[in-house]
Amino acid sequence: MRVALAVPCYVDQFRPQAARAALALLERLGCDVRLAFDAPCCGQPMYNAGQHRAARAAADNWARASSDFDAIVMPSGSCTHYVRHHLPALLDSRPSAHAARVTYELCEFIAGPLGRPTLSGRFPHRVAMHLGCHAQRGLRLGGASELHQPVDGSMRTLLAGLEGLTFADLDRPDECCGFGGSFAVGEPDVSVSMGRDKLADVARHHADVLVSSDPSCLLHLEAVARARGDALRTLHIAELLEEATR
Repeated sequence: MRVALAVPCYVDQFRPQAARAALALLERLGCDVRLAFDAPCCGQPMYNAGQHRAARAAADNWARASSDFDAIVMPSGSCTHYVRHHLPALLDSRPSAHAARVTYELCEFIAGPLGRPTLSGRFPHRVAMHLGCHAQRGLRLGGASELHQPVDGSMRTLLAGLEGLTFADLDRPDECCGFGGSFAVGEPDVSVSMGRDKLADVARHHADVLVSSDPSCLLHLEAVARARGDALRTLHIAELLEEATR
């Protein structure tokens, strides 16, 4: 299987340790990972801002870069959702359809095509899990409370298999953290308030680690926690799994 690790532009700039951990983890699990994925951005920021011409150019570049790979893995539910659900509509081409078909979020890929729903590892901490909105409701990688579904999904399954890990199950596990991309810029006060609510839920359940599969959510919650002076360790799921399986 020809696997490409596609590092979203904001991960490259603001959370490179998540990309390094994803690479180490995938190689440890036996993947032949290629880093020659020549597309720095899928085009989601431009698309969300209404700049569809620029988004189409980025999407075309992404689709062309995808053609040589059987699987494209991203440490981001948000970018994965965009590629899977918006690229084909934006371009309507065979390369874009291929890109949508072979692009996976990291946990989704490990538990699904890679066939490793449980990993051998140890992480003796109390963990609160935050699954970003795009992964939760867009990719359907977790249960939704409004549909009366249980908390589940590939990220939780991978975490549950680690020795010593206990879950700090939140009162509102699928509530948005408040980031929402451009929403955090347009409505900063509401965005921060939502982040504080999420962190208060985490604190009520005495978690010592907060983990997310989306770096954007993680960066937002980290900043709010730092401003509050919270002693809370924050990890991307790739960082946690890489540490646990060393």
